[in-house]
Amino acid sequence: MQLSLTGHHVDITPALRGYVSKKLERIERHFDSLIDVHCILTVEKLRQKAEAKVAVSGGMIYADAVDEDMYAAIDLLVDKLDRRIKKHKEKVTDHHAEEAQKARLSP
Repeated sequence: MQLSLTGHHVDITPALRGYVSKKLERIERHFDSLIDVHCILTVEKLRQKAEAKVAVSGGMIYADAVDEDMYAAIDLLVDKLDRRIKKHKEKVTDHHAEEAQKARLSP
């Protein structure tokens, strides 16, 4: 997985970069076919926004989250991405293969 992190009106510190990469490891555990993650962190007055585009085999997944604290916004973002990755994985998985194999083996 390749991670690119961009900041709008905020400096990307090593601590912030480490926090984002540590949180995104959870998503990588659920779905191995992650190709690229582009994360954008934005500050607008009292609003902290985190958004991400994840390139997976078979499409692109987008999520964003807004909170007063940047770390809380990143947590919300990862939760949303996790749910969407699981949903995408369920769509891609062939649930009928096991039933077809049982039908072929039984006389």
